[in-house]
Amino acid sequence: MTTELSWVGAAMQQTVPWVAAVGIEFVEVTPQRAVLRLPDDPALRNHVGGPHAAMIFGVGETATGAVTLAAFGSTMERATPLPVRSEIAYQRIARGPLTAVAELGRPAEEVVAELEAGARPEFGIDVTITDGDGRDTTRMTVVWTLRPNR
Repeated sequence: MTTELSWVGAAMQQTVPWVAAVGIEFVEVTPQRAVLRLPDDPALRNHVGGPHAAMIFGVGETATGAVTLAAFGSTMERATPLPVRSEIAYQRIARGPLTAVAELGRPAEEVVAELEAGARPEFGIDVTITDGDGRDTTRMTVVWTLRPNR
């Protein structure tokens, strides 16, 4: 994880107890990209022996939250980041640990400019999730907003 953003993983583990409870690891976090890992745990598996869909979604959504926090942490005093909607496609059964790579869909400067202009900006973050064999298993997009604080 980059030194200047090493606080992102710790902050998320502290403020979102589920993140720590399932053991999500923050491998890399930048304002454009986050790489998170969910270790394989038999207690988190589904009926076919792979990670439960809730775990797959959870690590992907958490990766988008890490990008959001890294990219827009400086706006937290005036806006609250919130997920608005998501779309997920489970492409194949995952096996073993999961790696989620989330990438911000547009420049953070554009989003901040919209916020400063009085809008409630939305921005998409695309995620690719691979399994322990490095196979793409899931694709998702989470759209976030910066809701101005009142």
